Amino acid sequence: MKILLPFDGSRAATQAVQTVVTMAREGMSLQLVLANVQEPASLYELVVAHDPKVIQEVSQAAGHHILQPAQKLLKAAGLAYDLEVRSGDPAHTLIDILQTHGCQMVVMGSNGASALRSAMLGSVSNEVLHSAGVPVVIVKHAEAELAEDT
Repeated sequence: MKILLPFDGSRAATQAVQTVVTMAREGMSLQLVLANVQEPASLYELVVAHDPKVIQEVSQAAGHHILQPAQKLLKAAGLAYDLEVRSGDPAHTLIDILQTHGCQMVVMGSNGASALRSAMLGSVSNEVLHSAGVPVVIVKHAEAELAEDT
């Protein structure tokens, strides 16, 4: 099964990686696409940088840096993966990566925003859940679940 594994460096995203590692240990044959989406450059950054290539290089470097902990976990588990670092609106870009790679599932972390906050602001995981067209497993950080229960 080909799985899109978005990673933003958060605890919930790390738990999503650990969930995929567990799936593999339990016998699932997996192909992984480890992805990070960087926010597009602000107008200020565009004006100050003068060169779009510089912004693109910095964005790529930041994305690769963020992915290092996930790569370490996957390598330790002996799991191969394709790597994607892109810039853009996170949810829409993740859907594009999902379609480009032909992924059959998404396993991603959620920041644990309350239902009201998600409804007002929208969340990446919520938008991916409703737009993906494939099964989406949302892994919440244990501490976030405890905070919602209190």
